[in-house]
Amino acid sequence: MAMAATVYVNGQISSERDAVVSVFDHGFLYGEGVYEVCRTYHGQPFLLDRHLTRLRASAGLIALPVPYDDTIFLDRIAETMSAAGLLPWKPGGQDAYIRVLLTRGVGELTYDPAACKTPTLVIIARPHVAPPARVYEEGVNVAIVPIQRNAPEALNPLIKSNNLLNNALAMQRALAQSGFEAVMRNHLGELAECSQSNLFVVRDGQVLTPPLRAGLLAGITRQLALEMCRKERIPFEERSLHDEELFGADEAFLTSSTREIVPIVRVDGREIGTGRPGAVVARLRQAFLAAIARHCPVTT
Repeated sequence: MAMAATVYVNGQISSERDAVVSVFDHGFLYGEGVYEVCRTYHGQPFLLDRHLTRLRASAGLIALPVPYDDTIFLDRIAETMSAAGLLPWKPGGQDAYIRVLLTRGVGELTYDPAACKTPTLVIIARPHVAPPARVYEEGVNVAIVPIQRNAPEALNPLIKSNNLLNNALAMQRALAQSGFEAVMRNHLGELAECSQSNLFVVRDGQVLTPPLRAGLLAGITRQLALEMCRKERIPFEERSLHDEELFGADEAFLTSSTREIVPIVRVDGREIGTGRPGAVVARLRQAFLAAIARHCPVTT
């Protein structure tokens, strides 16, 4: 059951029932907007600086001005968390799911960006609900779906856009196949990413993941996983991958900001490796917990 959310919209904080965005907002009309999702540990947003950097990069790719510095974002997030009773920057409370959305704003029915004078800022805060422990202990089944990732020539995958129809359709197909996630190929038939996460395989002790040129979002946790591989001296490479390399992997896993590092043990119902989470994924999960301790220390 979803937890109730508290929502900030252009200076107004309200319950999820009362939060309002104009139907003439170009984020609603045309999907013209960008977003970021992060979670807190001990009341502190994890890697928020990286998320805000990516938000600005996404906004720049659609010529969307960002009229706020990081301090203002931090203040608005803290206000929203406080209103939700989520104790920002204080350990002891339930950790938060935070979604920051920036849209083109309200304007006439036109694609002309000049019609929108002021961007709309929305922040959603609610208690974070982690996947069940068995997801990490036993691993998950994912489904390779026929819905392709948008081709880079059609829509730059580096834009973390509010328009998520491509991802939603892919995930709907995965759910119909009892999949925890949808694995998507690109227009060349290469593995690209999942509908809400990045994809990794492990073969002969080496971690492999599709390169950005395959048409995928530069995930924050994806990048952290590569940094952890370097620190842990785990060999890794970004290179093109295909179905057979996933089916033939010794281990596989996915990464996302809210689900961290999740072992994949079955693809389309077929076992990967031993059918249990492997040693490399276990090492990376421990390294991830250490990264949390460094970035979000428990304070009193």
